[in-house]
Amino acid sequence: MREKPNDVDQYLDIGCGRCKFGGTPNCKVNSWTDELTLLRSILLQSDLTEEIKWSVPCYTYEGRNVLTLSALKESAVISFFRGAELADSEDILEKPGENSRFARYIRFTDTKQIKSLKDVLLDYIRLAIQVEKTGSKPKAIEEVEKQHPAELTEMFESIPKFAKAFLALTPGRQRGYLIHFSSAKQSKTRIARIRKCMPKIFEGKGWNER
Repeated sequence: MREKPNDVDQYLDIGCGRCKFGGTPNCKVNSWTDELTLLRSILLQSDLTEEIKWSVPCYTYEGRNVLTLSALKESAVISFFRGAELADSEDILEKPGENSRFARYIRFTDTKQIKSLKDVLLDYIRLAIQVEKTGSKPKAIEEVEKQHPAELTEMFESIPKFAKAFLALTPGRQRGYLIHFSSAKQSKTRIARIRKCMPKIFEGKGWNER
């Protein structure tokens, strides 16, 4: 019977134990030990709680699963359970598979990349925590993208330059703004959010970028 890790330190030592390579030099974890260790140190700076679930490091917020840390053959990855609902300002979130509705992951291939994305990663984690705080059920990205508020359309029509600037944003930044605008329940709040975000949009920035 293969040994399964009881904590993250043991995971980094023997792997997940779910395949025949667990505890051997051929385990994928051994190829990405430095990257996984560095990512773990960043995750521990957040408000998430570290656990082991499904034999891999899992990070939760008030009992809710937020993300996992694991190793693939070609990279170390952080997988957000509700990544489809995050504003992907850096366009770094990927679908695990063609039919994935909610989960999104970020690939990491070296420690230099991880260090350069540290602040971005912590921002994404804060966004993921906010998603969990809403208490709402997960929404697929296709559903989110349909939420194109009428107030935004009206603003486009009245300020063509604004429409051009918005459409010039990356898909991830556009999606982030749509989520931000559409989450407001009242029309006046949606209008206020749009107006407040206009300077950033003209600068080509995402709504959560400084």
